[in-house]
Amino acid sequence: MQLTTQPTGTPVTATYWMSHAWLGTHVEPGVLLDVAGGRIAGVRTGIDAPPPGATTLRGLTVPGLANTHSHAFHRALRSTVQVGSGTFWTWRETMYRTAARLTPDTYYDLARATYAEMALAGITAVGEFHYLHHAPGGTPYDDPNAMGEALIAAAAEAGIRITLLDTAYLAAGFGAKPDRHQLRFSDTTADAWAERASLLKGDGDQALIGAAIHSVRAVPAGQLSTVAEWARERAAPLHVHLSEQTAENDACLAAHGRTPARLLADHGVLGPGTTGIHNTHLTAEDIELLGSSRTGTCMCPTTERDLADGIGPAAALQGAGSPLSLGSDSHAVIDLFEEARAMELNERLRSHVRGHWTAAALLRAASAEGHAALGRPDAGVLEPGAPADLTTVALDSVRTAGPVPRLAAEAAVFAASAADVRHTVVAGRHIVRDGRHTRIEDVPGALASAIAALHGHG
Repeated sequence: MQLTTQPTGTPVTATYWMSHAWLGTHVEPGVLLDVAGGRIAGVRTGIDAPPPGATTLRGLTVPGLANTHSHAFHRALRSTVQVGSGTFWTWRETMYRTAARLTPDTYYDLARATYAEMALAGITAVGEFHYLHHAPGGTPYDDPNAMGEALIAAAAEAGIRITLLDTAYLAAGFGAKPDRHQLRFSDTTADAWAERASLLKGDGDQALIGAAIHSVRAVPAGQLSTVAEWARERAAPLHVHLSEQTAENDACLAAHGRTPARLLADHGVLGPGTTGIHNTHLTAEDIELLGSSRTGTCMCPTTERDLADGIGPAAALQGAGSPLSLGSDSHAVIDLFEEARAMELNERLRSHVRGHWTAAALLRAASAEGHAALGRPDAGVLEPGAPADLTTVALDSVRTAGPVPRLAAEAAVFAASAADVRHTVVAGRHIVRDGRHTRIEDVPGALASAIAALHGHG
């Protein structure tokens, strides 16, 4: 395993000519984007043809997408967990068995391939909700952050940015010690978690370090503030699984006489630096707590429907003041366009009303709002000073051909798939060119090999 935190080498100076670009409010034809030091140095419109020396990006270029919530090792579960029936809790047992087999080396291989798949899908930054810390049985590795460092190295090799959300996971439930599966996850106390997490180092560019509370059932109430204060002292993003399951709400009410959202609020966890993941089963008071505190919401529609979790109140949360972002979570699929339209289409099914979000609003959730939730508030826009992170969607595939160019954003959000991504640029450097990863020659082969090694077949 090669450890590096520099996915793009020396700062890039380049010029990209985009046949069409989404500039936040509209689609603009003929846009020239200058890159210096890995950031956007200038944006010029009205350029009808690529000038000499410019790299051409044909299609609709949008800011690089942000996958706000990922568990990289869940990629090994794809299809395996589609056999038979069950619930979230039976799915979790299969997930635990997969987690038990991982080592730093095999996790690096799987995450590298998974992050390369993300790059092919136009994702330029990922929030990795990381709780697989120790060896089986809970014994720390010689390097106590060997697993987290493997993830940082994997993202670097795949060419995308990562916010490693190091996760406190201390209990099996309210008042319950970790079971045998969860011993790998636990640092025993929040103070011990904080001591280990403090050893992680990001470079402020490719890799950032954040924090996460796995859930109110996995961190005792009296230790929630320790994690929140650790993140606040470092101005680091803080994420938490929140009310994904009604069983969690019922258990929290039984243990503490309040909802998970209220418990988090009472212990100082909510706020503009915090993002709740899922936020599915909320009361009206919960929605007001999250919105009034400007706590973010990350919806993961493809996972929420795959696990039969339910449809979260995204429109109500945003209306109350909670910024919306998107994640692929368990990687049933890795496709931020599908996540974006699923949020809208889920709300249509619930309300019997169409048009809750415009294509522009859904693109912002998949880009700028996600990057902000991952600690990069300057990313997700095609403007001078922003990171030069871009993705280009084909406008001539069987899914996107036909609409007039001014409707290219609608075509991308409501019809395109990850397979329509033609180019991905990170820090000004081409990571995906013409639909092929420039660093990992055979991404499907890398995925198949990593998953086969993990399952002991192939």
